[in-house]
Amino acid sequence: MARATVPRRRDPARTQTEILDVATREFAARGYSGARVDEIAALTRTTKRMIYYYFGGKEGLFVAVLQRAYARIRALELQVDVEHLDPEAAIRRVAELTFDHHEAHPEFIRLVSIENIHRAEHMAKPEGFAALNSPAIAVLEGILARGHAEGTFRRGIEPVDLHMMISAFCVFRVANRHTFGTIFGRDMLDPQLRDRYRRMVGDMVVNYLTC
Repeated sequence: MARATVPRRRDPARTQTEILDVATREFAARGYSGARVDEIAALTRTTKRMIYYYFGGKEGLFVAVLQRAYARIRALELQVDVEHLDPEAAIRRVAELTFDHHEAHPEFIRLVSIENIHRAEHMAKPEGFAALNSPAIAVLEGILARGHAEGTFRRGIEPVDLHMMISAFCVFRVANRHTFGTIFGRDMLDPQLRDRYRRMVGDMVVNYLTC
């Protein structure tokens, strides 16, 4: 007697995660203009129709990829137990976390660079990106407030400017790796230089705030 065929249940959450994983790689490698929904579908266990069903099309998929990428680093930042660290150690920890994340996720840097090429037109359409990033600014604001109250931090700075300062170093190191290496003959992602650069970003922020 032939065995009855058991239909495979569709897991929407798993399917969407798989689509986002593949789409992240494709957009990071080919850019928004170069990535193709047909190719993304072919690399997953789903169809182009399902991608449109879940995300509404290529633009919606790209926005979802960006949202997940930002959500992941913001979640990491919120996991830092800064309340049990003195202000200097807390701000250094945030800087080091950003350094570690950007090094481990170069696709995030490429996605952000691609969206800047498009003048953030995809991020500007849906609501939520500002709210997604505001908790990270609140973390910095809390650290700065404690540092100033204790007299540890003597220089005033807005939390957004501090975030920019940390990001500038960490993003540059990954985004400009090849051009910088070609010009100066130094690979900024050389493992032998990692500890120096990781310490440097922490020193830069702490020294700025305490001088």
